[in-house]
Amino acid sequence: MTSIVLADDEALLRTALAALLPMEGDIIVLAEADDGRSAVEATLRHRPDVLVVDLEMPGVDGLDAVAQIRRARPEQVILMLTRHARPGVLRKALRLGVQGFVSKSAEPAHITSVIAALHAGKRWIDPDVSALAVTEDCPLTDREADVLRVTGEGYSVADIATRLHLAPGTVRNYLSNAMRKTQTRTRHEAARYAREHDWL
Repeated sequence: MTSIVLADDEALLRTALAALLPMEGDIIVLAEADDGRSAVEATLRHRPDVLVVDLEMPGVDGLDAVAQIRRARPEQVILMLTRHARPGVLRKALRLGVQGFVSKSAEPAHITSVIAALHAGKRWIDPDVSALAVTEDCPLTDREADVLRVTGEGYSVADIATRLHLAPGTVRNYLSNAMRKTQTRTRHEAARYAREHDWL
């Protein structure tokens, strides 16, 4: 039996997977979470064999949740569900030690088989996820994308610096580089441009 915690803010998809995955294989759902913060809490409390987590969630997103879990539980096996596989996001997730990526549109039977593979110590990146990641090349560095992502949430340069543990001058340099690469005049325009091109 493979135990999982299932984290996704889309209630319909989450409850459907919670019902279907145990029917497709030897899986027990220990807990469900509807945002990143509760995903961290549930994972640390229940210690599942595999955490199945959505990439994009409100508040603490999937990558932030994974980073927090990794600090407390570095051996945790993680499968990330995603609709968009941007190169920077894929690289960051791999650096965080995510072992698997599956499209949210995958069949439950496929997700079940990937969970079993990860639990057995293997890695898995769905071909359609990796294809999207390599074809949508983003000119932004991971740090530039991080700064634009927080900018898009309405924070000031000082707040961005605090949230990302950077010096304000470093944040301004990243923003300047991002504006140059997106050919925009303000950081907010750069953030909007990057979101429209699925770079964040």
